Amino acid sequence: MELIHIGVFTVFGLLYLLVLPARWRTWALFIGSILAIYWLQPTLNIRWLDYSLPTATLAISVLGWLITQQPQEGGAKLAREDWVALGVMTALVLSLTLTRYITIPVELTSRPPETWQVALCLLGLVSVIFALRRRPIRTRVITVGLFFLVCLFIVLKTDGLSRWLSSILRTQTGQDVALASSIDIQWLGFSYVAFRLIHMLRDRQNGLLPNLRLREYLTYVIFFPAYAAGPIDRVERFSEDYRHVGMLDGNRANFIALGFTRITIGLFKKFVVADSLAFFSLSAMTFGQAQSTGAVWVMLYSYALRLYFDFSGYSDIAIGIGILFGIQLPENFDRPYLKNNITAFWQSWHMTLSNWVRFYVYSPLSRALLKRKNKPHPNVIILICTVSTMLVIGLWHGVTLPFALWGLWHSIGLFVHKLWSDRTRKWYRELKQHPRLLQLWQVTGVLLTFHFVLLGWVWFALPDIEATVRAFGMLMGAVR
Repeated sequence: MELIHIGVFTVFGLLYLLVLPARWRTWALFIGSILAIYWLQPTLNIRWLDYSLPTATLAISVLGWLITQQPQEGGAKLAREDWVALGVMTALVLSLTLTRYITIPVELTSRPPETWQVALCLLGLVSVIFALRRRPIRTRVITVGLFFLVCLFIVLKTDGLSRWLSSILRTQTGQDVALASSIDIQWLGFSYVAFRLIHMLRDRQNGLLPNLRLREYLTYVIFFPAYAAGPIDRVERFSEDYRHVGMLDGNRANFIALGFTRITIGLFKKFVVADSLAFFSLSAMTFGQAQSTGAVWVMLYSYALRLYFDFSGYSDIAIGIGILFGIQLPENFDRPYLKNNITAFWQSWHMTLSNWVRFYVYSPLSRALLKRKNKPHPNVIILICTVSTMLVIGLWHGVTLPFALWGLWHSIGLFVHKLWSDRTRKWYRELKQHPRLLQLWQVTGVLLTFHFVLLGWVWFALPDIEATVRAFGMLMGAVR
């Protein structure tokens, strides 16, 4: 989000609280979120794509709702309010194509396709809905949905595959294929949308997903404060707030005070602290100018602080805007750099992502290994599950070798800490009887943990292995 987005969303939140009648608030969240995802989507080089990607998000989300909300043994039964929500969404999507022919004061999207082309695509979506609602939704359909999301995620996050997709789209639009680039396909918010959809698909498979109407489901998936950079909320927690947004009137002052406080803190973190640190942070450009070991260390410290203040600042802004709309998004950070071990760090850094992978990667994988007839040693199970989980987190940022090595770095740290904790429990209990030694050990743990995480950020900051190897060499004083 840019400052203009934050300003408009904040003003919208004030009007929502102070002016809008309570009965219209859920509709305002629904309509506002649809319009916002078009406005937030950056303009792209491929013709029509910055209109098409948000539209695809809506279509995928609608299909996700359809296959998760149906009973396994029967066909779909769409309520009247679902058809109304679908009609409103369709009208908004079609209305945005009119900006192709007329000029409006606020540009929510760049030049979209012809209205008739979009209408045909939406007609195809409605036809799929009618086809699915007449048949029972089998478990394999949900499995196909999960496979599709994972494959699409891999394509978008892999440079070579995204360039291949860009060349296909450029061919379809009659543009120069030689200019195809992964930058052409910046699908804003898809990473978070995919995780929310996978969460609901898996919960439906496990019989844990609550019944949701289309309007509620879509609002959760594309809720605009958290659309671009999280946090990753759980649908049952979101729904509890969503269903009570009509009861905010008695606490308006509190919501405004809390919302503005979090937004102000987030703005300071992101646009004052993080953006100032950006001038000194480790990057491909600044690293190329480094002349000494000390300079690289300063860059790395700056990068670590910048990353925290940037991301936690955005989270504060999202949480603050959410509060103005009556939605208390989950916390994402809890002083992670002050934790005294790597496990505690991951329990306080991007907490919603950590919880997601623990629930949908670590736990299912560990259960599967424990159920094997010849199950591995418990430490082997922990190692396999930890490596798999951290690789998912690393590759979620991009399917590249540096991100994979970053995930492996942290998985080794977590596994070693687990072994250490298991073998030093008695010693640690005895240490608690000596407060000064305990305090010294905790301070030592904070310093060790911070610098372990700090060195891991080298994989994050630099684009290729050659640069990271050189950076590690300079940090250790072995390369000049």
